[in-house]
Amino acid sequence: MSALTIPDAMMAVVTTGLGGFDKLDYREVPVPSPGQGEVLLRVLAAGINNTEINTRLGWYSSSVTGGTAETDDSGTRPDGGWNAATPFPFIQGTDCCGEVVALGAGGDSGLLGLRVLVRACMRPEGFGSPRTEWLGSDFDGAFAQYVKVPAAEVFPVNCDWTDAELATIPCAYGTAENMLHRAGLRDGERVLIPGASGGVGSAAVQLAKRRGAHVIGITSAAKADAVRAVGVDQVIDRAADPVAVLGEESVDLVVDNVGGPGFGAMLRVLRRRGRYVTSGAIAGPVVDLDLRQMYLKDLTLLGTTGWDEPVFPNLVSYIERGEIRPLLAGTYPLSQIVAAQKDFMEKRHLGKLVLIPPE
Repeated sequence: MSALTIPDAMMAVVTTGLGGFDKLDYREVPVPSPGQGEVLLRVLAAGINNTEINTRLGWYSSSVTGGTAETDDSGTRPDGGWNAATPFPFIQGTDCCGEVVALGAGGDSGLLGLRVLVRACMRPEGFGSPRTEWLGSDFDGAFAQYVKVPAAEVFPVNCDWTDAELATIPCAYGTAENMLHRAGLRDGERVLIPGASGGVGSAAVQLAKRRGAHVIGITSAAKADAVRAVGVDQVIDRAADPVAVLGEESVDLVVDNVGGPGFGAMLRVLRRRGRYVTSGAIAGPVVDLDLRQMYLKDLTLLGTTGWDEPVFPNLVSYIERGEIRPLLAGTYPLSQIVAAQKDFMEKRHLGKLVLIPPE
């Protein structure tokens, strides 16, 4: 480690197992020590995502067929994490804006003191392998005062955004950028984004607009003006039938993190050789698929979780060039994580909610 003075203990939210909010234990734990190839960050801000709630509930288990929703069900689901078993007890927190405060042996001293974002989706075997490890899902994350991460996964960012604004970026924007990158969205194409007011959805709106797309967003009537302000060209009410509004074969790409009962309509509005890309299913993971819609129209269906190599460096460049803006809906002290997650589940906000650890 470096010669900087680091405390022995820190406050963190430890998720103790599968279940409800009672599994979130705000307590004192040891500060991690970075090993070779690692850095220690003082966490400045940590965003909240669906994945932290889903992991605590074991929602990724194949035994779960409903949408994401808070529950006190604490049944045993050994396959309930992103990569099968979740390493309870551990510290969640996938989004991290932090300051580099210590280095493992042989680390680059030029990183010390820099404000960085952490690439949450890591490819430990390189980008030639599909295997991923996720901050806050596979190992301890950012719901703490300090976190250690591989040095290769920290990205200094030169901008005037606040710490909380930067913490809105990693998971939501990384996921959205990866979806558009993998789907090959092109200038002038028409893209439909269900859940356009959510973290990933609102990120996808901005990222699609910077690519020159015509963006159609699905959201509630209460959020229609807000998503227009983000850049949506046309808003469809969540209660409406998108096929009736847009017509069959009317869009080139659907970027869908909603899933559930609306899935069939997404394929119907796609043009021949259109693309459907997903990385989530907040309305439900089990859907009705009419294979005729897929093969008779030569559609491409893409599942995207592991981020491709250009994704995170691209996001940093967009921030530094002022091509995207943060959508910070609110901040909470780390100790108030239960209140923050309850508000998150209400889905009344636009963008992201962020936790601030004590200094």
